[in-house]
Amino acid sequence: MFRASAVGTVATVGAVSGAAPAGARPARPAGDLVLFNGRIHTMAGRVVEVLAIHDGRIVYAGHQLTAARRSLPDHARLINLRGRTAIPGIIDNHNHIVLMGNRPGHHTPLENAYSIADVARTYRDRARTVPAGEFITTIGGFHFNQFREVRLPTLAELDAAVPGHPAYISVSFSGPSVTNSLGKDFFTGAEIPVAVGPDGSIAAGTETGKATLALRRTLTFAQRKRGVRDAMAYAASVGVTTHLDQGAFQAIGTPADGAAHEDNFAMHQPFLAVYAEGAGIVRLRINFLHMETDPALPELTQRLRNAYPFFGDDLVRTGGIGEFLAAGLGPVWLDAARKVAAAGWRAEVHSLTPTDFQTEIQGFETVNAEHPITDLRWVVAHVPFITRDYVDRLKALGGGLSLTGWRYLAGTATNNGPPFRMIVDSGIHAGMSSDGMQIAPMNPFIHAYYATTGRNALGQLINAGQQISRQEVLDLYTRANGWFLGEPDEDQLGTLEEGRLADVVVLDRDYFTVPDEQLRSVRPVLTVVGGRIVHSVQSAWTGEVI
Repeated sequence: MFRASAVGTVATVGAVSGAAPAGARPARPAGDLVLFNGRIHTMAGRVVEVLAIHDGRIVYAGHQLTAARRSLPDHARLINLRGRTAIPGIIDNHNHIVLMGNRPGHHTPLENAYSIADVARTYRDRARTVPAGEFITTIGGFHFNQFREVRLPTLAELDAAVPGHPAYISVSFSGPSVTNSLGKDFFTGAEIPVAVGPDGSIAAGTETGKATLALRRTLTFAQRKRGVRDAMAYAASVGVTTHLDQGAFQAIGTPADGAAHEDNFAMHQPFLAVYAEGAGIVRLRINFLHMETDPALPELTQRLRNAYPFFGDDLVRTGGIGEFLAAGLGPVWLDAARKVAAAGWRAEVHSLTPTDFQTEIQGFETVNAEHPITDLRWVVAHVPFITRDYVDRLKALGGGLSLTGWRYLAGTATNNGPPFRMIVDSGIHAGMSSDGMQIAPMNPFIHAYYATTGRNALGQLINAGQQISRQEVLDLYTRANGWFLGEPDEDQLGTLEEGRLADVVVLDRDYFTVPDEQLRSVRPVLTVVGGRIVHSVQSAWTGEVI
């Protein structure tokens, strides 16, 4: 599927200052590849200098270029990494890339902006590839805490950045938000008019809901497919090659819908269409979110009866039920858990409060007494307040914990966590995730910064005593995350070993040694998925045929 005609060139990965824009098209397929002269962290106990890739899989991992060349046919592309650090493709075990791909407008991530000037620069760059008059948007995945000015840009500042495009920037699930003059004209003239302040501000809650709804009502299927391609390109540009998507709240088509709402029964269609066209460039795993209140659980019942877990191919595959099994954590939720266990499906729930993880893990224990789940890999995500005794109880059930740095954006010393150090030391199955792209960024290097320093976007130390090492973070994002994907993925992804799928990320600087304040700025200069180059900061390759 990934193979292209051999082009037989040598390439050098050069220095670059940042990731490609979200709308950039990926480089052409690479065919057979040899990556050499690098520091390639296999995450399987070895650091090697050479990788050879054939038919989308690694056929050699070692130190000898001549041995790598012998493992391939007569023609291959040879890429000199010039000592750069390479790592396995990042696996994000809990995010919402499907929501990101279905965003209205030309969605433009701002998670890597650190000032209003950065926002303006990002929007100006985006405007170069967006037709005049079309919306440039950012919905979720950032917070103004990360900006030097600790505020959103104003109408005037957005007008100066993108005078020919309406703009809309919205924080988290439901704002606050801001727009420019062209956007204000659109929103105030919408079917459900939006109150926009003189400075372009749109209040959080209902007014932001009205604005997002007005934009969603303009979406076409072709625009959703474009959004999918953009989301995939952005993911590749930050090195996230496999995504375990966790669904959405069911949209009802009113201002009550937030950034995390979509049509659960249709939102995957533009992704599947892009994959069907051969244009999918990252791997997607799909969990199914259920929020029913009906004790009969009709939707969940039909899902378990008529769908298949872990069904698909190496690029796109179904997963389990989650990150919700049903609304709330009462009797309906417990019955839903019983149904999922009886059907033999993986389940995932999330924990955000000081007590909900207790109810969830106790419920898992109740279900396990009736329908054993110890081999099903049930997961609790986020867990900012989880305690060691409950970690051990979940571990005894064969469960795991999905950890994210979402507190980076707006966390405090009392609203912090998760307790990374305690969890890693416990020995439970644990892996890193982003929970992007509403309340958190996708960029794994931002999450690595938070997990290793304990500092939030304001630079405040909020997770003292729970920091882990960069090596541990990378392990949680690669090798350890194979467990969360299950078979057959765990035997194919997460490490760079012979026989495994060739998902490789080459970095612009050494992740392991850069100062803490540079860690968030680490970027891939080359991303390979199944032997195919899907992101590159260079447009020209020179060299010789081997």
